[in-house]
Amino acid sequence: MLATAVESTSAKIIAGSDDLLAEILVRSPVSSLIRFKCVSKRWCSLISGHHFSLLHTFRHRRSKPSGLLFRHKPSLHPDATTAPESDFELVQLNGGVSTAPSLRYFSFIPGQSSVSGTIILQSCNGLLLCCSFPFMAGTRRRYYVVNPTTQQYIELDPPLEDGTSAIFLGVNLAFDPSKSPHYKVVCVQITLRSLYNYRIWIYSSKTRSWRISLESFAAPFDMVFTEGVFWNGAIHWINPYGASLCLDVDRECFRKMPEIPFHQSNLAGKSCRFFGESNGHLHLVEVEGPQTTQFQVFEMKVDYSQWFAKYRVDIGGVVAAFPEMIHSYLDSGDGNYYDFSILGVHHEDDEDESLLVLNIPGKIITYNFKNGNSKELVDFAPAGKDKRLMPQLGCFDIYQYSETLAPV
Repeated sequence: MLATAVESTSAKIIAGSDDLLAEILVRSPVSSLIRFKCVSKRWCSLISGHHFSLLHTFRHRRSKPSGLLFRHKPSLHPDATTAPESDFELVQLNGGVSTAPSLRYFSFIPGQSSVSGTIILQSCNGLLLCCSFPFMAGTRRRYYVVNPTTQQYIELDPPLEDGTSAIFLGVNLAFDPSKSPHYKVVCVQITLRSLYNYRIWIYSSKTRSWRISLESFAAPFDMVFTEGVFWNGAIHWINPYGASLCLDVDRECFRKMPEIPFHQSNLAGKSCRFFGESNGHLHLVEVEGPQTTQFQVFEMKVDYSQWFAKYRVDIGGVVAAFPEMIHSYLDSGDGNYYDFSILGVHHEDDEDESLLVLNIPGKIITYNFKNGNSKELVDFAPAGKDKRLMPQLGCFDIYQYSETLAPV
């Protein structure tokens, strides 16, 4: 009886103190907290609060990706002229697919629909950087930072220059919850000084304002600013011919990067490039043409001293398991062509669980670096359709997804 009375008193003390209740709930994973919001209005208010979100984000700052956001139909490049029409699914890397109705055209953002469309530009530690699709002439493109887990978002008005909105070549999200609960949006704008001269704008969620960070810098004309990768506190860009830039976001200066480990003379024959981050590691993949099944996955050392070959891959077994990858109609007598693209490198501390994510005709599959086994994650080909005629996905169609309560 005494023990029961003590337990009852303790429960009342906890129930009566938001601080004690928060200290207990903050240890729970995001998926549980979303369900806990249904317990009562008080719990919902506590879990939805800005302070609790910051506390939970900091405590769980090393969370790993929950899976991949996969777009049903290939999305369009942000500079395309037709609005996208597609939904997203959350693909678990251990198998299984769960529909994410909250992401249907990002319907929780006012004004977004299958007509206007919302494009994901980047996924970074649980937050998404998105932009609206301006389907009418003269419509201003809108940028959003979105937390798909909490369905919170913020619209970023581009800074004004001479009374008009600045136009960006590339927009990148920098968010590292292990260092700060705040994020930055880094934008590259071409200047009027010359064709190869640029400036950097930075939006800070801490100050809720834009400012010019770097007034002027030079870069190769073909630098792909639309595909920046945030890793190790910096935004990284590369171009098709091996040049690279690395911007330290906190110091607001450029770092030196080692040369990309490929012979310049062979770059024209390369295909299937992948450049991205996974679980705190920066990876780069190049495949030498469509007739090879062997390639290497390179990783950058944290001190930027060199790229090194992390994994050596031979997907010959994958081709045998999925013969739809073979396109004999392209064959001109000099061997088979293999139809695949690299969607991601899923790096785990346990090397037995590290995976390469591939798109083959009509499917998303994984390749285990350790044992070479492959597994189908999702078959998105319509029934009766020849998979070999399915369009390839690309870097605009699949994104890392992490559950987080991080406020935007």
